[in-house]
Amino acid sequence: MAAETVTSSELLSVVASRELAGRHAVFAGIGLPTLAASLAHLTVAPDLEIVYESGVCGAHPSHLPETIADAVLITGAEAVIPMPTLFGSVLQGGHIDVGFLGAAQIDKWGNLNSSVIGDDWHRPKTRLPGSGGANEVMANSAEVFVVMRRHDLRSFTEELDFCTSPGPDRALADGIRPLGAGVTRVITELGILAREGVGEELKLAALHPGVTVEDVKANTGWELRTSGDLSVIERPSDAELALLREDVDPERVYLR
Repeated sequence: MAAETVTSSELLSVVASRELAGRHAVFAGIGLPTLAASLAHLTVAPDLEIVYESGVCGAHPSHLPETIADAVLITGAEAVIPMPTLFGSVLQGGHIDVGFLGAAQIDKWGNLNSSVIGDDWHRPKTRLPGSGGANEVMANSAEVFVVMRRHDLRSFTEELDFCTSPGPDRALADGIRPLGAGVTRVITELGILAREGVGEELKLAALHPGVTVEDVKANTGWELRTSGDLSVIERPSDAELALLREDVDPERVYLR
């Protein structure tokens, strides 16, 4: 069956899409967030409004965009607004239910690093793209979902090499009060980590079939706790995969 040959991109997209059930506005990045939001729009969240950093609100593209500035996003969109208005009014106004972010590193409080790997800022082992709009998304979305392709000790670390996007706990410690709960879901190939918000660390909430608690703990750089209602994630169904492959991304823009 198709569900037995699911790829990493398909797995993460399907699982992330299910988490959008009941949400109304999502700030989506290009790649897996766009796949997840587009699939959710066809399944669990038909009224979902997809917002892009380029200022496109309520996007209804005829096919998947390759960048946030792809002209296909504009055609059929409900609104296109200047970026200062997007960040100053839409995000800071508290109108985003879920912000999707990625990162190279994450810690147990949901702080993110997308700037450098290595402890020398001037000569890092790897220099990454940086924040972009991630700080605003983290601070002002009601909650943040993070999709991580790699779940290992380098990415899930006790201490970040650099904090690009501080979660609400770290922000509050510095005297800054963010609007949202910060990271509440982290979706990986091993399972889902979750937290409710301020004062809670990420815990293991769900496992993919065939993955054990010990597998996840061995690949997490802090003493990972498990939720009392730890569950097993349902495999992507043939129907979900068909929608993803044939309707959302038939040209394999991201499903490569």
